[in-house]
Amino acid sequence: MSGDALVASLAGDDEIAAQFSATAEIAAMLRFEAVLAEAQGALGIIPDDAARAIAEAASRVVADKVAIRRGMARDGVPVPALVMELRAACGEAQGGFVHHGATSQDVVDSGSMLRLKMVLSLINDRVARVLGRLADMAADQAATPLMAQTRMQAALPFTAAEKLATWRVPLESHRGRLARLAAELPVQLGGPIGNGASFGPDYPALRADLARRLGLREAQPWHADRTPVLDVAHGLALLTGSLAKIGQDVALMAQTRVQAIELTGGGESSAMAHKRNPVAAEALVALGRLNAGLLGTLAQSMIHENERSGAAWTLEWLVLPQMAEAAGGACRLAEALLADARFVPEPDAGR
Repeated sequence: MSGDALVASLAGDDEIAAQFSATAEIAAMLRFEAVLAEAQGALGIIPDDAARAIAEAASRVVADKVAIRRGMARDGVPVPALVMELRAACGEAQGGFVHHGATSQDVVDSGSMLRLKMVLSLINDRVARVLGRLADMAADQAATPLMAQTRMQAALPFTAAEKLATWRVPLESHRGRLARLAAELPVQLGGPIGNGASFGPDYPALRADLARRLGLREAQPWHADRTPVLDVAHGLALLTGSLAKIGQDVALMAQTRVQAIELTGGGESSAMAHKRNPVAAEALVALGRLNAGLLGTLAQSMIHENERSGAAWTLEWLVLPQMAEAAGGACRLAEALLADARFVPEPDAGR
């Protein structure tokens, strides 16, 4: 979501959004080009002095964002414009070895995986903090008697510990899932048509070494198989769905005449001074529903024509950043909501 939009102050996440900025995207692509050159130099695919020159130029070049944005608008990808700048920074003698054998999709997809690795790490840290809040509530309020609700009706007595478990267990599962996803993010290296032929006979060794140097999983090219992207999106949607469930429960439990939970914070009404609206809980529900809808939209990128699809690719760039920011924002909201929440004993639950 746009950082300038008012809703961003409620549901946005600047730290996550920064990983999808032009600055972060360009830095990840330059890292790919530098490491590709180093790996090719080590295997003798390009001269060693060219590999060193490319890595050095990639570390110091200040990309012209205006030119790269213009190139993106013209070419549908930022890579041709970026490669032109990097070649110029290397000089005529070495510039011809920049991007040797690679295609734009190798650069963009591998760069995306590098940034998603950081995003998943940040979100996993947030989930840990939410779990910490739940542990604090359990330590302090576990024995509080409550009335369980099934199909929006009073069911049987139980305790806050049991309620908290319904919130905690899915989040523990999601944390493990996100960690596994981060560890399994694959490198992309296939060349123009995704068969690696442009890199010569050392292609398998190059792909493995590139993955190792970038800290990504070695994998066959996945130009036309967008499963890695959908795996991440699914993990984000599951997380925001479980956080939305917490938000929905809290909003219901905090209702007037129900008052099974007390919120020390809350939003003010412009017309009714007595109200304290469960804003964070409501925003969690909205973000969960947003990511559920966006997951369906992003799943359409699996319908990928032939060996490369500009349409499916562009859809990913539009949707996945929103999903990641929503997940980050939901974690932040959930942590704050739980810090302000206290269960209220249900008199009938003690009978």
